[in-house]
Amino acid sequence: MPRVMLLIPSASYRAPDFMDAAARLGIEVVVGTDKRSPLESGSHGGLATFDFVDPEHGANEIEAYATLHPVDTIVAVDDGGTLLAARASRRLELPHNPVSAVEATRNKSLLRARIAAAGLPSPAWHVAAAGDTPEAVARTVRERIGYPVVLKPLALSASRGVIRADDEAAFARAFTRVVAILSTEEALAECGAEHADRVLIEGYIPGIEVSLEGLLDEGRLRTLAIFDKPDPLVGPFFEETIYVTPSRLPDESQRLIKDTAERACQALGLRDGPVHVEVRLDGEQAFVIDVAARSIGGLCARTLQFGTGMSLEELLLRHATGLDVPSFERDADAAGVMMLPIPHAGTLRAVEGIAAAEAVPLIESITISIPIGGRVVPLPEGTEYLGFIFARGATPAEVEAALRQAHAALTFVID
Repeated sequence: MPRVMLLIPSASYRAPDFMDAAARLGIEVVVGTDKRSPLESGSHGGLATFDFVDPEHGANEIEAYATLHPVDTIVAVDDGGTLLAARASRRLELPHNPVSAVEATRNKSLLRARIAAAGLPSPAWHVAAAGDTPEAVARTVRERIGYPVVLKPLALSASRGVIRADDEAAFARAFTRVVAILSTEEALAECGAEHADRVLIEGYIPGIEVSLEGLLDEGRLRTLAIFDKPDPLVGPFFEETIYVTPSRLPDESQRLIKDTAERACQALGLRDGPVHVEVRLDGEQAFVIDVAARSIGGLCARTLQFGTGMSLEELLLRHATGLDVPSFERDADAAGVMMLPIPHAGTLRAVEGIAAAEAVPLIESITISIPIGGRVVPLPEGTEYLGFIFARGATPAEVEAALRQAHAALTFVID
């Protein structure tokens, strides 16, 4: 029986789905987490705590643990564990992506440099120190890039701190806001002090945005799904809402997306395991927005089924442990998820209309992920969604319509 270490940050949504998949496969699991068990209840295996903030120190801890409790492979579930998994796997001589490749997925300026060096379409970009004067940086950006631009922390995920600015005045305000986000304890814990002192600024790319879910095997990319994002992501913030697959884009556009994603992974040096690639199409060009060395985040993986009902988590664990993968073909039905946006900050007092939303045809389930009484914070400061709506049907258009109808039935009471 293979023994897998799953690196799951305590804030992750995905622990139960991975643990259920491991149980179905009979895989022995040890969960490596940062603070406490990310599982809602119980565990199918052991539990150990490691340092996710300092991957080198965390790798030392995993090496010491594995000396007493050997593991066959290490799988990172979310962004926070990818670099730790690569470093620890290198120490233990387990299959892994090169550490330098994973580092590029965790540092947006390094990613941008490697994408551009590979000759892939890339916006102009500039890195500013967090301590720089906002007005001075705004003038530099005007001269080197021109407006509009998008400001990004180097290492935060889920669009946190990502802000569009259309002129110098807006830039100065956005820069001050991003620096404030980077100074919080939560941001420092996620990206580390070495990435919290700079801000990436890049030219705004118009067009439509999609995400590609893929699996690398010896550097070759197998596309598992392309998700359309039907809601326009134009800023000033970039909160993702609806994902729907299969894509409704023309075959030519989908081939361009797949080719661009594979070339981006090769440029970074990624070789094995899941990747989540964000791409923007502007005319006949495809721009890589981001590459993550992990599978799709949140609970969105629940939209994907393969073969006769195999989950994405089961597919990934089969690949990681060398077990046979019966099918890489996605279920024929269209599927989608809506990540419920937070309208404003406050305390969540009630969620009304759930029964009516669940009664909408094609809706499979609704999960409210923030407890009643919990604090809610929207982007760009926030890190969570109110929850997720899942739908499945014959066509992407029908699925999208069902998600919107179900969302319209919900009322969130926020003080």
